[in-house]
Amino acid sequence: MSSVIIEFSYVITVFLAIFAIVDPIGNIPIFYTITQRFSQEDRKLIAKKAVLAAIATLIIFGLIGQYIFLLFSITIPAFRIAGGILLFRVAFNMLYGTTPGTKSTEKEKEEAMEKDMIGIIPIGIPLLAGPGAISTVMLYNSSGSIIALFIVILSIIVTMVITYFLLRHVDQIFNRLGRIGTHAISRIMGLILAAIAIQFIINGIHQIIMEWIGELSGL
Repeated sequence: MSSVIIEFSYVITVFLAIFAIVDPIGNIPIFYTITQRFSQEDRKLIAKKAVLAAIATLIIFGLIGQYIFLLFSITIPAFRIAGGILLFRVAFNMLYGTTPGTKSTEKEKEEAMEKDMIGIIPIGIPLLAGPGAISTVMLYNSSGSIIALFIVILSIIVTMVITYFLLRHVDQIFNRLGRIGTHAISRIMGLILAAIAIQFIINGIHQIIMEWIGELSGL
C-alpha cells in the first residue's frame, strides 16, 4: 500500500513539474496577444499545431536523453544540478514577470506571425516546449526505467491536453481572468517551479556526496 502511495505521489510530482514549466495558464495572455488578429477557427488550428509540436519535441528529448548522457559523458548528478539551476532561472523570470526562452530577432518575430508557422514557432517551440521543459523531461527520465518514461510521457500528454483546452478557449478565459489574474497564477507556478528546482540541486549534491563517501570508504 505504501509503495502505491509513493508511486502516486511521484506521478503527481512529475506532472506538476512539467505543468509548471510549460505554464499554459501564464502563457494565455501571450497566446492571446500573438493571435489576436486571427479568427477563432484560426486560433484553434494554431493551438493544435503548437500543442502537437510541443508534444513531439518533449517526447523526443525524453527518449534520447539517456543517449545524450552517454555521448557527452554527463553524470546524472551533474545534469540534475545544471537542470536545477536552469529551472530556477526560469522560475525567477516567471516570478518577476518575464517570459523565459522566447527571445528572438525582429525578423524571426515577423516570420512567426505567418499563420502556417506561428503554431510551431514561437508558440509550440520555445514558448511551450522551451529549454526548461526539455531539461525537466530529460531529468525525470534519467533513470532509464520504462515506468519513469511512461509517467513522463503521460504527464506530457495530460499537460498538453489541458494546454490545448485552455488555448482553444483563450477568449473566454482571458476575458474572465484578465492580465492581472493570469500573471498572478504565473507567479504561483513560478514559486512551485523554484521549489522543484532547489530540490533538483539538493538531490544532485546529495548523490555526489554519497558517491564520494562510497569511494572513500572503498579505499
